[in-house]
Amino acid sequence: MPEEEVDYDWPSEGELVLGKVQTVKDFGAFIELEEYDDKVGFIHISEISSGWVKRIRDYIREGQKRVCKVLRVDKNQAHIDLSLKQVNEHQRREKLQAWKNHQKAEKLLSLVAEELGWTVDECYEEFAYDLIEEIGSLYDAFERCTLNENALEEAGFQGEWVDAFTQIARENISPPYVSITGYLELSSRKKNGIQHIKEALSTLSDLGDSRVEVNYMAAPKYRVEVRSTDYKMAEEVFEDQAKKAVEFIGKHGGTGKFYRKET
Repeated sequence: MPEEEVDYDWPSEGELVLGKVQTVKDFGAFIELEEYDDKVGFIHISEISSGWVKRIRDYIREGQKRVCKVLRVDKNQAHIDLSLKQVNEHQRREKLQAWKNHQKAEKLLSLVAEELGWTVDECYEEFAYDLIEEIGSLYDAFERCTLNENALEEAGFQGEWVDAFTQIARENISPPYVSITGYLELSSRKKNGIQHIKEALSTLSDLGDSRVEVNYMAAPKYRVEVRSTDYKMAEEVFEDQAKKAVEFIGKHGGTGKFYRKET
């Protein structure tokens, strides 16, 4: 069975879209879709709220930006049915953030184009569409470059645009980091025990895009902070690095352990 061709000029059923409220009537509201030029969707009053709607303007007003779910698309009639009540708070926030990221990525791409002496359309044809297909979104591509200056080359991209793209990314986006804290206990009664502990601590190091920082608390405890791109990665880096330190001190006649929660 052939794959259905995606029409990027129209939203898909089930998609979350961002729109500006154009007109509010007693029976529903018309929404101008931000991501689809010249397209207007309609929210029937029954899709405004899960409860009874006595006055529709208590829920929606002209000029507001709202996140809606696409229920039906009729291209022949140029009609798009939307729902407001079928969007939860988490979906709303994620969609708004994605739209903000998209807007910022468009501005950054224009800076890349200026740097290269190209038009934005030429940037899309040369590399932007490929980045979106490979990485997921243009903003994600910019963000990756802030974490790793070789991210595009490692993903297989080449060309004179790569350096300009990476430079603009690193000048305009702060790396998205999360931080976790764990604890490490090292002790040794050997003659060179203190030196062995220092050497064990020196085995803790940055890993990839993750940053590791060790702070002394009180013998034999140390606090280990890991900053990484997400919590799962931070947890893995903490365990990997702490395990190295414990293994090192163990090989030199000492003892060690690590844990995430302070006891």
